[in-house]
Amino acid sequence: MIKILVDAMGGDNAPAAPVQGAADAINKNKNIRIILAGKKEVIEEELSKHKTDVSRIEIMDCRDVIDMNDIPTEAIRKRDSSLVRAFRSLKENDDIAALVTAGSTGATIAAGQLILGRIRGIKRPALCPAIPNINGKYTLLCDCGANAECKPSMLCQFAVLASAYAAAGFGVKDPKVGLVNNGAEEHKGDPLHQQTYQLLKKMDVINFAGNIEGRDIMLSDCDVAVCDGFSGNIALKAMEGCGKLILATLKREATRTLSSKIGSLFLMKGFARMKSSLDFEAVGGALLLGVKKVVIKSHGSSKARTITAAIENAATIYEGDLIGKVEDMLKKVDWENLVPKEE
Repeated sequence: MIKILVDAMGGDNAPAAPVQGAADAINKNKNIRIILAGKKEVIEEELSKHKTDVSRIEIMDCRDVIDMNDIPTEAIRKRDSSLVRAFRSLKENDDIAALVTAGSTGATIAAGQLILGRIRGIKRPALCPAIPNINGKYTLLCDCGANAECKPSMLCQFAVLASAYAAAGFGVKDPKVGLVNNGAEEHKGDPLHQQTYQLLKKMDVINFAGNIEGRDIMLSDCDVAVCDGFSGNIALKAMEGCGKLILATLKREATRTLSSKIGSLFLMKGFARMKSSLDFEAVGGALLLGVKKVVIKSHGSSKARTITAAIENAATIYEGDLIGKVEDMLKKVDWENLVPKEE
């Protein structure tokens, strides 16, 4: 049995969405056990609305909640909050494989570093969502917001972390890595990207394909797109907005006239497939890479199906031995000789 913690009080739709998502995950996968962290009586009330195997669901009674507006470093002082208790339990119990939360991103990152801890040798954890691409697969965008300012060594580690995720979570052999830049040529970019390019070229442990531009995150054959958290967050939000714009425009035009309404009836299945292929939350959220166990941060507005997907993805990543793959890859890099001393 794979035991997974779910922050039942995290997100805009808590506790309804996390509890339903957990119940649905239990129904879909007989090899999963869930621990729901939150106010016991509230969780029990929500669970009573769903038909599921409650013998595989535990409740961790937590009396406090971290608000989205709480300052992250202050939020994790709420020792009896569902998020903090979940992270402490994740750290202290070897039999717990992963944590899923739709709560505060800042608090999740802070708790990941200060409570759970980083993998030995990792400078900073990174958030890594899976972006649908033109090949019907996913491109892993690392980092998408955890680190606004980065050094070359951090970007190199992001390449290692996301490559391990591609292997453990999606079964990709020898994932292709691209460095997100303002041009494909080797000389393009600011000093950070120029230095990072030269370092990535020397790393035998990854399959570096060179620079890629923003459009190539979804249009190239790269499995991993490496960038600083500031650029990555802007790219992610721009792509999400573009996807929603396309779908909204199609819907508006399909219902504008009688002829378009009739024509759209013949395209309904195609529209449904298109919507599914552009679903940014099909894997449940962004993986917090670089910490000692599997942590998935779902979007704050996540519905139940997204939480279910996050739980299933967490189980797959755990079974794929993500942490072990990261540690093995890190050992193969001579960091002292590869990376010059940074200020």
